[in-house]
Amino acid sequence: MKKNLFTSSLLALVLGTSAMYADNSNYGVVNFSTCITDSKVGKEEQSSFENLKKQMSAHLEDTEKQINELASKFNDPDYMDGLSPEAEEELKNKIRTLNEELGRYQNQYYQVLNQANMKIIQSISANINTAAEKVAKDKKLAMVVNKEACFFHSSALDVTNLVVAEMDKTFELESKKQKATSSAIAPEAPAAEAK
Repeated sequence: MKKNLFTSSLLALVLGTSAMYADNSNYGVVNFSTCITDSKVGKEEQSSFENLKKQMSAHLEDTEKQINELASKFNDPDYMDGLSPEAEEELKNKIRTLNEELGRYQNQYYQVLNQANMKIIQSISANINTAAEKVAKDKKLAMVVNKEACFFHSSALDVTNLVVAEMDKTFELESKKQKATSSAIAPEAPAAEAK
């Protein structure tokens, strides 16, 4: 009796589990990387990140250029022979100071870029989460998971394009709201100046 009860319970569990997995239409899979590279919000965030990176790189390059110019003077025997001991010491101090500044700038550069990257990932994750929730409601999906969490999934489960489309809709709405807010504020400024 116990053996039959155990066998029937096990059979019910296996059948229930296989029935649950047989209905693949209840699940969706999203490629996080594709959402970043293909969505409008992802592209905008990447662009602002690249601009920040260029600005900070330009500052580092300028400091490195100054160091290289001073180092070339320091390595020129003719130039060094024409300097007084005080001027030579001043040159050494200036090179040392610039090297210290460069080290600080490099640390700040990496910290700022890491913080900006984390902020971007958090922002895009929130956008993906909101869009995936909307797609799940529209498609009556029980779950939407990140592709990275799957060892394998059927391509029929991929809802990445739907999520990206939803992210783009939200981005367009937010852009329109910001433009409306900006244009509502802008006409008042000249009127205030006329007074």
